[in-house]
Amino acid sequence: MEIDRRIKIRHLRTFVEVARTGSVGRAAELMHVSQPAVSKTLAELEAVLGARLMDRNRIGVALTPVGQMFHSYASSSLAALRQGIDGVSDTLAAGGLRLAVGALPSVAARIVPDAAVEMGRVAPEVGLAIVTGPNGYLLSELANGSLDLVIGRLGNPEAMEGHSFSQLYSERISLVVRPGHPLVGNGDVTAISQYPIVFPNRDAAIRTLAEQFFIAQGIRRTGHRIETVAETFGRAYVRRTDAIWVISSGVVALDVTEGKLVELPIQMRETLGPVGLTMRGDGSPSPALRMFIEAIRRTVARLELAS
Repeated sequence: MEIDRRIKIRHLRTFVEVARTGSVGRAAELMHVSQPAVSKTLAELEAVLGARLMDRNRIGVALTPVGQMFHSYASSSLAALRQGIDGVSDTLAAGGLRLAVGALPSVAARIVPDAAVEMGRVAPEVGLAIVTGPNGYLLSELANGSLDLVIGRLGNPEAMEGHSFSQLYSERISLVVRPGHPLVGNGDVTAISQYPIVFPNRDAAIRTLAEQFFIAQGIRRTGHRIETVAETFGRAYVRRTDAIWVISSGVVALDVTEGKLVELPIQMRETLGPVGLTMRGDGSPSPALRMFIEAIRRTVARLELAS
């Protein structure tokens, strides 16, 4: 249920202060406003809620039963808000604050740059250390405390022990080649075995899915095969040869859009896998990490990747 937008923080603060002091006059004095202003604010709050919260008498004010119930929620909400503001302020004021983020190649190329730009705008005091590498390595670094967050494909069950995962979107594998490759426009899967392959190595998150796809499609391992997760090598090698690059679609999305690489027209839906945020299961994220996570989510939504 959406909160009525007519209720402002000043309504809650005024109500809680009057309830605490038991006096409109005393609350007005402490808040450095006039008594009529306090009375008007209380009347506005009661009008929005459609209920009387306080009874006025010669001694002061007393909460009605409804007022007592509302007071418990209003006071706890203000306390939580103060803690949140203090937490962010303390975190950002700390010198040398840094977040260490592990990013698989697909998100390092497509998601993290925009999120880093937004983070630099809203929290320039927070430094970012972006680490890339195989999924297994990044998850091990997360487990030992070297990383605060890993963004990428869901890891295998053993590697995910003690971690929590929150999905952002689903991503498939792509088969890409250089422009002008003999297979451009050719959807014949069996022809793939005639060309060199750049394939994800054993530590790659997409390795198992890629292997399963090749087996299911009857693609024989006959040609020259290079196994690596180094996208800089894969990009350079494929542009210079007739090799076919087996890679997460996010890694080469910009290359395909700019026409530097071409995706083969082969149905890869069965290679879809979840991409998301992995954190240690113990404790809660710091205010700075929560801000970065929100920047990631907004980037995903802006790129219309959310699933």
